[in-house]
Amino acid sequence: MKTNPIVGQGTPLHLWQSSAHLAGLACVDIADLVPEGSRAVIIAPHPDDEVLGCGGLLQGLAALGRPMLLISVTDGSASHPGSQRWPVERLSVVRPQESAQALHRLGLPLHSLKWLRAGFSDSQVASGEDDLSQFIERYLKPGDVVFTTWREDGHCDHEAVGRASAKAARAVGATLLELPVWTWHWATPEDSQVPWHRARKILLTPEAVARKRHAIHAFASQLEGDPQIGLPPVLAPYVLERLLQPFEVVFV
Repeated sequence: MKTNPIVGQGTPLHLWQSSAHLAGLACVDIADLVPEGSRAVIIAPHPDDEVLGCGGLLQGLAALGRPMLLISVTDGSASHPGSQRWPVERLSVVRPQESAQALHRLGLPLHSLKWLRAGFSDSQVASGEDDLSQFIERYLKPGDVVFTTWREDGHCDHEAVGRASAKAARAVGATLLELPVWTWHWATPEDSQVPWHRARKILLTPEAVARKRHAIHAFASQLEGDPQIGLPPVLAPYVLERLLQPFEVVFV
């Protein structure tokens, strides 16, 4: 069993900002990642990962008019274990609503965005990984470009979803692109565990970053912990600032 690397406050933002390594990454255009005629499929372990990992990319895809399918693997209801303020029953209703509000704030065309909820158990995805892979495979077609969390991202659900998505994409002949989310917390700019050779940067305008920030603030449950039981927020300010840089990274 791997130890959980998502502890403490993580790598300070200034280390990422001053990294020559990160500054030197090749940039890639959204129109080249998802060529005309292709569909983007975003597979999010929890309601919010689609915005945290690629809220800028989603805006770019919407502007290009690319068809999109979003698959929410879990309802995110295990984010506040032991909390009476945020019990599982409340979170299972609230978190998908927060996602809908966030997507609206990003300016996504909700009428044409296909959105599937897969119904797997939050924090238990690995135990149903084969089922998840088959579920994803049913909805993929050749030529799709799949965006999901990196298989080594440091969160058990993110890694299981990454592996299941990779298997499904391979089976149907879709392209897989992986997104670091919690990697920004535990890794460092020169970290050899991170496949920097596969990393490409999507540059975001100040407007796109502002809109992503506004969208992230729809996730009220994640911005709030539960002081009564000493539970800090999942999305503390130092977590958010690392995810709101003027670019997003994909592993190709």
